Amino acid sequence: MNTLRILVVGAGVGGISVARGLLRDGHDVTVFERRPDMRAGGGAVTVWPHGSTVLEQLGVDMDGAGQLLSTVRIATSTGRPLVNIAVNTIVDRLGGPVRMVPRRILLDRLLEGFPADRIRCNLRATAAFNTHEGVRIQFEDGSCADGDLLIGADGLHSTLRHIVGGRPAKPTGWCSWQGLTTVPHIAEKDVAVQIIGEHGSLGLWPAGGSDLQWWFDLRHPAGFVRPEHPIDVIRSSFAGWSEAVDQVLATLTDDDLAASPFPHFRHPIPRLPRLSAMTLLGDAAHTMPPALAQGANQALLDTMVLCKALSDFRDGSTRGNGDLASALRWYEKTRRRRLTALSWVTSRQISQSQSVLKRVAMISDSFGTWAMTGFLRWLSHVRISSEVDRDVSRRPAHL
Repeated sequence: MNTLRILVVGAGVGGISVARGLLRDGHDVTVFERRPDMRAGGGAVTVWPHGSTVLEQLGVDMDGAGQLLSTVRIATSTGRPLVNIAVNTIVDRLGGPVRMVPRRILLDRLLEGFPADRIRCNLRATAAFNTHEGVRIQFEDGSCADGDLLIGADGLHSTLRHIVGGRPAKPTGWCSWQGLTTVPHIAEKDVAVQIIGEHGSLGLWPAGGSDLQWWFDLRHPAGFVRPEHPIDVIRSSFAGWSEAVDQVLATLTDDDLAASPFPHFRHPIPRLPRLSAMTLLGDAAHTMPPALAQGANQALLDTMVLCKALSDFRDGSTRGNGDLASALRWYEKTRRRRLTALSWVTSRQISQSQSVLKRVAMISDSFGTWAMTGFLRWLSHVRISSEVDRDVSRRPAHL
């Protein structure tokens, strides 16, 4: 079988990434999206070196997009420096840039050169099942589509996750009040700031030009009732943490917080039936708290590993048992261990007492950078990435 008929549900970063990779590899791909168009909302995302590597493999030009970062500066709410992560050092060691980029720009770059007739909007999936010839998906309007396999990339509230029997996401008890705002002045445009206190944490990350991605993390208990004036709650919780924080707080209004809060969830990563021709990707498979800014990067790594699994299956590799379902299970197993560890790390306590933070402050900048570099390298599937680089260089692109 030289060409697989692949159905992708969800046209976000994960869905378009995997569709782009599969088209590159010569497969017949159709993407289904419940939104009426491809306009992306949301704030900005961080693309770490492993995400940058996958984007390069996909032929996505990111030059000039967002803001390249040189440093992540972490401190306490009392002004005590904790650690400065030397992002430039991570870039030198891992070989890919680190940038903060608005989600809409990232999706626009992914869509450059992507055939528009491969995306079908205004289609909400309601059911899917395995057939003797592959899979069938049914939509709310009564239509259906058939393929050899189905990829659910439809996000946190995934319909496909429910269909394949995945358990619901679990709330962590925290949430983010966040947004992407144009500010009059950013003193250090290549420096990201994170501040940790006893009752919450925050981030101020430049996203290119005068754009600033900001977030304020607070507890989100069961039965949470949204305050009438959330900006007052945010100011009372975070005012005085730093001069830059106070400047941002002075510019924000309740309107800037209208879409918030965004509760943090953690997915139990599902194990799909052995013979199923369906799989999941991105937040549909493994939503996790945003503590390490890994959401988009993990969807991109899913893309790389899944494309490799299907490429090896088509080429007759011995990975799995030589059938399509085994190739999908190999992809899921390959990703599961790293994702489980990452999910555990990101689910740890967001706030910390001053006594704990005092001990953390003893960590040197060089050790913090070394640890972050090692962790990112471990997440990156270095061997598979090298194989994909070799395969891409040898094979003529279809996209």
